[in-house]
Amino acid sequence: MAGSPDRIMADPSSERLLTGATAITFVRTLVTLVLSLWAAHEGSLALLVAGVLVYWVGDTLDGEWARRFDCETRIGAVVDMMCDRISCAAFYLGLVWLEPSGFFSDEPMTWIALPVGVYLFEFMVIDMYLSLAFLAWPIRSPNYFYVVDRRIYLWNWSRLGKAANSGLFAVLLLVTGWVWLGLVIALALLALKLVSLGWLLKLGLPVPTAPVALPAGTAAR
Repeated sequence: MAGSPDRIMADPSSERLLTGATAITFVRTLVTLVLSLWAAHEGSLALLVAGVLVYWVGDTLDGEWARRFDCETRIGAVVDMMCDRISCAAFYLGLVWLEPSGFFSDEPMTWIALPVGVYLFEFMVIDMYLSLAFLAWPIRSPNYFYVVDRRIYLWNWSRLGKAANSGLFAVLLLVTGWVWLGLVIALALLALKLVSLGWLLKLGLPVPTAPVALPAGTAAR
């Protein structure tokens, strides 16, 4: 049952790299990268949009698969995070690459790199640190961080939190091309993540207590 203790807490015996969910993660990431690079080569916004749609749909599908077939692992959660970020970077850098062609109008969308840069810093640095923090507790993924801190969870990994941090910014730029509004949203997301980071640092990251077996003859430094 989803949300029950046996689904929330990590099980060392179930940890493995290759599962149905991680297979989906790898495939959707490869397809996203191919489409994004092809889009840059062809100067095609349609291919770029196809790439980000594969990323979004695949990201939903691998999570649903993991829960449906009980193959959620900490390894899979970390792989998913890394693949999300390379997919995200491929899309947004492709968007900046295509920007001089002025695909929104007859005039180029000036300074699109500015909101994209802020967003990528927020998502690939601050959010990555926040997302990896779950490893300090014996839970399967950030999806269960509410057992550690509900406030941080709601702002970052609830359905609404995820939607605001991933799809909203991209859809805004694609549909409207409003660079300055995009910058405001990117800065707001950055502020949200910095506040969450402050809460996390106050909470503290527990240090594993299990002893580490050092090789014979290794001296403490």
